[in-house]
Amino acid sequence: MITLKKIIFPAIFVLLLSACSTENNQQDEQTEQNEEEATEVFSRQAEVIAPNLNVPWNINKHDNTFYLSQRPGNIIKVDGTNGTKTEQNIEVTKDILQTGEGGFLGFILAPDFYKSREAYAYHTYEQQGEVLNRIIVLKLNQNTWTEERILLEGIPGGRIHNGGRIKIGPDGKLYATAGDAGNADNAQNLETLAGKILRMNLNGTIPADNPFEDSYVYSYGHRNPQGLAWDTDGTFYSSEHGQTAHDEINLIEPGRNYGWPVIEGDETAPGMVSPIYQTGDTTWAPSGIAIKDRKIYVSNLRGEQIRIFNLNDNSVSTFFENAGRMRDVLIEGDTLYTITNNRDGRGTPRKGDDKLIKIAIEE
Repeated sequence: MITLKKIIFPAIFVLLLSACSTENNQQDEQTEQNEEEATEVFSRQAEVIAPNLNVPWNINKHDNTFYLSQRPGNIIKVDGTNGTKTEQNIEVTKDILQTGEGGFLGFILAPDFYKSREAYAYHTYEQQGEVLNRIIVLKLNQNTWTEERILLEGIPGGRIHNGGRIKIGPDGKLYATAGDAGNADNAQNLETLAGKILRMNLNGTIPADNPFEDSYVYSYGHRNPQGLAWDTDGTFYSSEHGQTAHDEINLIEPGRNYGWPVIEGDETAPGMVSPIYQTGDTTWAPSGIAIKDRKIYVSNLRGEQIRIFNLNDNSVSTFFENAGRMRDVLIEGDTLYTITNNRDGRGTPRKGDDKLIKIAIEE
């Protein structure tokens, strides 16, 4: 099978040639034609399941149906067979605040979704002039998700560094990433939930075996962790945004201090953990991650790729590119699903953005 990056360059080359036309009307017509050709080439290698999304943030799949959270504050249900989209409303007791990097972020279906119709969600809100984040349980009734229970409120938020990824670990606990909310000092302060990875029971209570007594904090010293995943042996990994490049992949262990803002990149300090990989002077802006066969698939926002970090030899390779900002990845068998975020205010929207994309994983 020909890889995407090998076959899409001719389409882009044609686009560049068309820009040299001296006739404006011919240029416009040729550009439109080449956009269609590029889209066709793209879709043959990486199937677009659903276009025209609005900043999708999290991918869920139940049977052959997708449920995508969108940052402005709704869920998009997508039929995996024909791509039919249904917008589902969200009813919460505290309005979803879309500001900067905040909004309706992490969203995962409950393990018993087929009978409970419940899901867990992480969203930004405002209270008495303060930007905060909360974790709640939603229940689906027809095409409306209604808040059922509050698990945790008051997680510091802001225009930047809200974290927002939630996952259920192999231990059956709910994990959530909380950014430093733009205040680096939060990350080292165990009295605040900002700059942490949090862990709770599915009913919102604090697990008795958490590393800090009566605290949701599982690990600290984080700047803006965005991805969570476990290998088949239960080893826990997270992706994290660095300050200027130096993005990280961390091996997460309970109670450990991951150094921000005291250390970053390859720097070391007593009692602090350096990443197993950092990007040096290259910016990935890593978001959602998934693991298959000892390989971590990392969606890159600024880097506009899906990269693979191989846990066996610490090598890095490119899996997918040329679609723009990548927000999340989901792996099912030999198929990877991903979403673009070119409409998030930092990208350049293309025809049909944003998209839910299906890609075969080839070994």
